[in-house]
Amino acid sequence: MKKIITISRQFGSGGRSIGKEVAEKLGYAYYDSELVLQVAEKTGLHPSYIADAGEYAPGKSILSYAFSSGISPGSMNASDYLWSAQCSVIMELAEKGNCVIVGRCADYILREREDCLNVFIYADKSYRAKHIVERYGVTDKSPEKRLEEKDSKRKTNYKYYTGRNWGSVENYHISLDSGVITPEKCVDIIVELAK
Repeated sequence: MKKIITISRQFGSGGRSIGKEVAEKLGYAYYDSELVLQVAEKTGLHPSYIADAGEYAPGKSILSYAFSSGISPGSMNASDYLWSAQCSVIMELAEKGNCVIVGRCADYILREREDCLNVFIYADKSYRAKHIVERYGVTDKSPEKRLEEKDSKRKTNYKYYTGRNWGSVENYHISLDSGVITPEKCVDIIVELAK
């Protein structure tokens, strides 16, 4: 049985909801926004900063420059300090017990663990665009533009910290198309694989 499940996902693919349902079905702890709060507690940084900066590469946020010195010992900038704290929290959560961890490069951070199942959830743009409008509403940007920007930031962050290509099949044990398979079936597949 896999003790830890990491869920990486394209924006709008439903990965967060899939992860939450998997955790409920398996009786596992679920870490998404809860992880952000734990990193905030560890670092003293505001949760909204962590929620944004923790998935975006350094230099992509004005705040990353504002905090670039004096935040931690040595020459570590805010982004690297946040990355270090995030790694530490994710490793601590994995040691605590069975859990599902969404995003935050957890697949890479826990890559040496044999009790970990790494999942990538994706879907085509039309499915994801519809999903984000239903879930988050309409904004001044088109859904397609929102998808492109969010995924681009995640891709850049993942590459910066891991040296790997985000979404590449070799980084995960399984990749699932939630738009074709359906989120419910994705949950069933992940639960079965975890067992």
